[in-house]
Amino acid sequence: MTIIDRLTEWLETRFSSPSYSGLLLAGIALCLFGAATNTMAGWLYVISGTIFALLVLGAILPGRSLRQIKVNRLPISPVSAGEQLTIELEIENTTSKAKTLLQAKDILPYVLSEPESMAIEAIAPNRVYRWAYNCEVKKRGVYRWHEVQLKSGAPLGLFWCRRDRQVAAKAIVYPTVLPLTQCPLIDSIGRDDSTVFERDNRYQLASVGLTRGIRPYRLGDPMRLIHWRTSARFGEFKVRELEIITGGQEVVICLDNAFKWEEESFELAVIAAASLYFYARRCQLNVKLWIGTAGLIEGDRVILESLAAINPEEDTTKVNIPSLPLIWLTQNSSSFSSLPAGSRWLFFTPIATNEIPTSVNTNLPGLAIDSKEKLEKQLQRHLN
Repeated sequence: MTIIDRLTEWLETRFSSPSYSGLLLAGIALCLFGAATNTMAGWLYVISGTIFALLVLGAILPGRSLRQIKVNRLPISPVSAGEQLTIELEIENTTSKAKTLLQAKDILPYVLSEPESMAIEAIAPNRVYRWAYNCEVKKRGVYRWHEVQLKSGAPLGLFWCRRDRQVAAKAIVYPTVLPLTQCPLIDSIGRDDSTVFERDNRYQLASVGLTRGIRPYRLGDPMRLIHWRTSARFGEFKVRELEIITGGQEVVICLDNAFKWEEESFELAVIAAASLYFYARRCQLNVKLWIGTAGLIEGDRVILESLAAINPEEDTTKVNIPSLPLIWLTQNSSSFSSLPAGSRWLFFTPIATNEIPTSVNTNLPGLAIDSKEKLEKQLQRHLN
């Protein structure tokens, strides 16, 4: 930013900054005043004085037009990464006179989007102008900003005046939740072979009872599970979704956020943690999330907000890892030796090497995640 730009901004935010037309008119007024001084012509003094009066009015009125304008921000509903964030502001004219020719600019964080601006033709006396716009967010996180700029050159357009309003905003962007149809990592935890065999055998042989719901037919579903009456009603095959016997196992999903992750791998781990949690919820498991900075947490909204705000390399020394069988998400190969018996793991291979270190404890089942492949497909693979 040059010295002229800094001076212009300083004048604009504290007093008024001349526009191009204002500078041009001021130059004409000075020339006329100089000619009047040389010729002693009274009419030149009158014209130059009139122009100077217009300039004074043009410098004072924009600042007055921005007074007594209040800006309120409506609460921002959380969204998931990749969705449109709806932001709404209310610009209120608290005076008995109309406010015209305004420009409002919402200064968004640079990591979220470019600043959004809106030209407002007029706000009626004691009325509220509602401004709503959408902003696409591609990355999860908790975004905060507070500045809204109001700018006006009314009524003459010879000077610009800007006043900032401090209006706090908080937008929560949840991580993406993958629609998993199966997840051996969740299905197998806390169960021995006999339990798995019994559950699978009941599912394969059952044709009546144990029905939890009806869903569309998918390739590979047994024909005996087709609900013919519902299929005839909708004109397409509908299949019974049988109740899964879970035995009330407790699943703890742990995200190792104390390690220095690669940025891309950590984002994949956050998406995996959210997807595993909601898959376990659909399976009616007693599932919780553990992160080093907060310990064990539960509840859909609390977990999503925690995953939206989580960062790698945080201090986790004050919270101990649960002693229960857990699902450990990490990029630190040395952390596998301390996992409780019956645990599972997700190891996110470093992008530079794309290999699993030899120090990984292969006695515990788990999955190695390759950042170059689709995460949804990898989470539905059988365990190593």
